[in-house]
Amino acid sequence: MSLDVSPALLEQAERGEVDEAAFIDCVRTSLPFAWEMISTLVARLQVDGGEFADNQTPPPDEQARGQLLRAMASDAIRGALQRHFGVRLAFQNCHRVAVFPLDDSADERFARFTSIRGQLLNQSPELRDC
Repeated sequence: MSLDVSPALLEQAERGEVDEAAFIDCVRTSLPFAWEMISTLVARLQVDGGEFADNQTPPPDEQARGQLLRAMASDAIRGALQRHFGVRLAFQNCHRVAVFPLDDSADERFARFTSIRGQLLNQSPELRDC
């Protein structure tokens, strides 16, 4: 799953200067499923409050799964999304994305979610091939 990079954005990268807003727009248009999921989780966190908001529904198809994996596996994309939305992102298996506020109130829950124990407790036979 690759980003659809415009010639103008590629030219910026070749010059060494990349506008993060343009990069975010590239991510939004290239990975619409991942963008929508993260946007929805951020909105849910803002409306409902709490320590975090997460998704537990598998993607509808392999293309959507690929978009989500691409967004979460790339340090550059993940970092840009975190800065854009003002959250911390966490990821377990093929679909469980969580958003946490940046403030210290969610530090303990973030640590539990991203721990080895948290990863192991989130496994199931249904997710074996995701």
